[in-house]
Amino acid sequence: MKKITLLIAALIISSLSFSQVNNYNVGDVVNDFTLTDTDGNIHNLYSITAEGKYVFLDFFFDTCPPCQTTTPIFNEFHDKYGCNEGDIYCLSVNNGTDNDQQVILFEQTYGGPFNHAPAVSADGGAGAVDDDFGIVAYPTYCVINPDNEIIVLDIWPIAGVSTFENALPTGVDPTPMECSVLAIEEAIFMDSIVIAPNPVSSQGILSIALPEAVPASLTIFDILGKRVYENSFDSDRISVPVIMDAGTYIVKLETTYGTTSKPIIVK
Repeated sequence: MKKITLLIAALIISSLSFSQVNNYNVGDVVNDFTLTDTDGNIHNLYSITAEGKYVFLDFFFDTCPPCQTTTPIFNEFHDKYGCNEGDIYCLSVNNGTDNDQQVILFEQTYGGPFNHAPAVSADGGAGAVDDDFGIVAYPTYCVINPDNEIIVLDIWPIAGVSTFENALPTGVDPTPMECSVLAIEEAIFMDSIVIAPNPVSSQGILSIALPEAVPASLTIFDILGKRVYENSFDSDRISVPVIMDAGTYIVKLETTYGTTSKPIIVK
């Protein structure tokens, strides 16, 4: 019922161009947040803006027709300006009703033929951010400047990539750039990391296989965020003794190619 209500609201409000951020006014400093996308990559708002980037947030849910229509345009904008490596940073944030698998399917179905902006589901903490911003209609596209101020509450209607470009302040003119080969290599490396077995037995051995030997820092957190294991390695094979009670844990692996976080179950 919630999705049906949201869908009806999205269709009506989007057609009237009234969809917006409800809990902030233009010029307000937004609260910091940390999200984990469907690939396990972590995105912290204040760390991103500290690099001088303008952050474009796309609030969506998977069965929202206007979201399905505009997502490929948002991804094209993301692709045009360097896949978050330049002055523009794009992030798609679910309303908290869809899990990783549903968001991945949404992107595969509606994302278009471009490099897709990172997408965050309920599993990665999207619902709390959606609530903090007070989103009441979908899609809602907003912009946060390097001072952490929200400067556009809603970009609508979306006619093309130029609609997002025109949302930037006068005088801000980012240079289009290719998504770097290095970034592609990093993504391939991180996607190739294998953590097994999962589930793993308590008192067993958790094995992590990397495509090549690189310096790596491994941290394991319990579901409440408490650090239960930490170590550094320089190998393509990591073995971790599982001295933990049964439950769900988060494995965070930091390497020279980037950082990935993946859930594991100890049984």
